[in-house]
Amino acid sequence: MHDPFALPPLVEKILDILPADQEIYLVGGAVRDLLISRISPDLDFALPSNGISLARTVANALNADFIPLDDERDTGRVIVTNEDGTRISLDFTVYRGANLDEDLHARDFTINAIAYNLRDKTIIDPLEGGNDLRQKLIRACSPTAMLDDPVRILRAIRQAAAFGFKIEKNTRELMKQAAGQIGRVSPERLRDQILKILEGPKPDASMRALEMLGVLPHVLPELVPMKGVQQSEPHMYEVWTHTLAVLDYLDQIISALRVGYDAESTNDMFTGLLTLRLGRYREQIAAHFASPINVDRSLRSLLFFAALYHDVGKPETKTVEESGRTRFFDHDMKGAQVAADRARAFNMSNDEIDRLRAIIKNHMRIHFFADRVLNENQTPSRKAIYRFFRESGEAGVDLVLLGLADVRATRVHALTIETWNAYLDVARILLENYWERPHEVITPPRLVDGHDLIKEMGLKPGAVIGKLLEAIRENQAAGKIENREQALAFARDEIAKGINGAA
Repeated sequence: MHDPFALPPLVEKILDILPADQEIYLVGGAVRDLLISRISPDLDFALPSNGISLARTVANALNADFIPLDDERDTGRVIVTNEDGTRISLDFTVYRGANLDEDLHARDFTINAIAYNLRDKTIIDPLEGGNDLRQKLIRACSPTAMLDDPVRILRAIRQAAAFGFKIEKNTRELMKQAAGQIGRVSPERLRDQILKILEGPKPDASMRALEMLGVLPHVLPELVPMKGVQQSEPHMYEVWTHTLAVLDYLDQIISALRVGYDAESTNDMFTGLLTLRLGRYREQIAAHFASPINVDRSLRSLLFFAALYHDVGKPETKTVEESGRTRFFDHDMKGAQVAADRARAFNMSNDEIDRLRAIIKNHMRIHFFADRVLNENQTPSRKAIYRFFRESGEAGVDLVLLGLADVRATRVHALTIETWNAYLDVARILLENYWERPHEVITPPRLVDGHDLIKEMGLKPGAVIGKLLEAIRENQAAGKIENREQALAFARDEIAKGINGAA
């Protein structure tokens, strides 16, 4: 089979750099993606020897970054940074086994065990991965593929969702049998696969697959007790099914608010109203997700991780009242701690853990705002908006999106237009103030500082100074204080009232 696809120009450059007699193959996902006309962000090359030294040669010639990735397996990585800031990883790896054939047989799935000879332009496909690609099937390369590296269980689920493929029946059995071995995998590798699953399409179906294959207790054990925990109305589902529905609706909501989405294409009335009311913020939402906390992990995947854990505190906090109503007091606070513990076990950064905690701890606030709109015809006050963003910061945007997904997954087909409009009112008000009136309501400029209060009021340094300054800012946000004189007058009044022992 000759010239099955057009090679990226970068590959042609690499061939020019290497000696003319260098045996080299493009392998794995890069070949798979080229065969199905996808753009692969990374390129893997297999060689008989000298992986690290050849990678260094290529990096030097391309003026790119070089990392000796694995001394034991003689693997070097070249990172090419494009003009637009995007990066491409080029991995140069020595064969696993005595030759290319052994290398391909030792890989995870047949669709990733196809090689392309860059010298004679031929495909090498000993496991008929090309046929599985056409049949949209994920099949293990060998009976020991999952036991050899149990993280492949997560990779199978992720790739099935990413490509819209099915996992072959025997491979599913191998995955089930190896599920108990996944604890051998490092927390970082598990974390990366879970976040990639949540980043990709159909995160709800992928999580359901983890559950059905018996993987969940070994990767995300805190989620297991959620299954079967019943909830009172207006909830239509028990906690676990509700959580999966939140993932699905969150995916739909973010998709409908992306730049370039055709609002005319939806036949769902709720999505139509969403795009009508919040579509003006597409660019800002895109910019929000384009500013990750960690360069290696997306903000979108972190939000989906928070959505997965937002009700994890419910099993432990469940109470049933005499009336028969089920309540979950403080499940938001409890859940925030459980999620933070899991994130810490996954070696996420402190900033990521703080964001997770902020989302889960505050996820009920949107519902309180919407209830007031519905029951009292009261929209959030400027002071309430200020406090919301004071507590949540940049996570406020995530909370708006999660809140919309949460109410859809709560009421499902029983959701009324009136209720949905109340939630959209709250979402619009919060986002409008955050993006269009930040200096008025979200972060009003400081009119006085602690030194001013000490000097003007004769106060002593202490906690009361901080309380007064925060009270001033709240009233600025509410539009009641506009200048330094008003700020000082307000402080004097508070002291006269005896604020927390200040007088």
